Amino acid sequence: MPNIDINGRSIHYVEHGTGPKTIVFSHGYLMRHQMFDAQIAALSDQYRVIAFDHRGHGKSDPCNDAFGIYDLVDDAAALIDALVGSPVHFVGMSTGGFVGLRLLLRHPELIDHLILIDTSAQAEDPVKLKRFNLLLFLVRFLGIRPLLGQVIPLMFGEAFRKDPARRTENADWAHYIGGLDKTCVRRFGRAIFDRDDVLDDLAERGNPAPTLIVVGEDDVVTPPQRSEAMQDAIANAKLVRIPASGHSSPVESPDAVTQAITEFLAS
Repeated sequence: MPNIDINGRSIHYVEHGTGPKTIVFSHGYLMRHQMFDAQIAALSDQYRVIAFDHRGHGKSDPCNDAFGIYDLVDDAAALIDALVGSPVHFVGMSTGGFVGLRLLLRHPELIDHLILIDTSAQAEDPVKLKRFNLLLFLVRFLGIRPLLGQVIPLMFGEAFRKDPARRTENADWAHYIGGLDKTCVRRFGRAIFDRDDVLDDLAERGNPAPTLIVVGEDDVVTPPQRSEAMQDAIANAKLVRIPASGHSSPVESPDAVTQAITEFLAS
């Protein structure tokens, strides 16, 4: 499981499969590359697949200083340049989608196909921003583990959380999220919650890359209405809604998300 030096920090990634095209997976806030395990397993027989951990997540270096959303875009661009050197199919969930959209606008030469999962092109909703800011304030003093009762329902839909057969998955994700460094949680949260709005930029640019948008029907962080707004802004974008799935649909509904990606790339 290699690491690569990107913009002065060590970024962890995994690589599987071979093929003429490369898929790069970019995970969401408080997650790690393992959230795409099902998709990686299904797609690596036809594609070279790379999945990386954002700074402060998984096995990548911690967040030693403040940064913004475009620093994460620079991380992804540098990783693609270093490991691939040609356009990729970029799959971004939540924060990964924020990054993918800005890669499309700033570095369209790096994107072949764009797949956006449970994400948004808009700035943070002002009502949600107040709640998120309060959580970040509490994280500063308490860490994130005491706040899991508020965080986990944002991350995962009710069907996943209450499924007895998936109790171990729920516990594993709660254990991982609860162990995240509180400084990284705060700095990363600040970077993504203060992001700019790129919806109009997308509409003006047209569609430089074929785009698939996937959203869980029960996503409360970036609800389906935000995916519909992206579909309206990005010419010819395809929208797939995943029933009974929340903000982390690649984990909650792995087969449905994998099918959507596979069919999109095949077409």
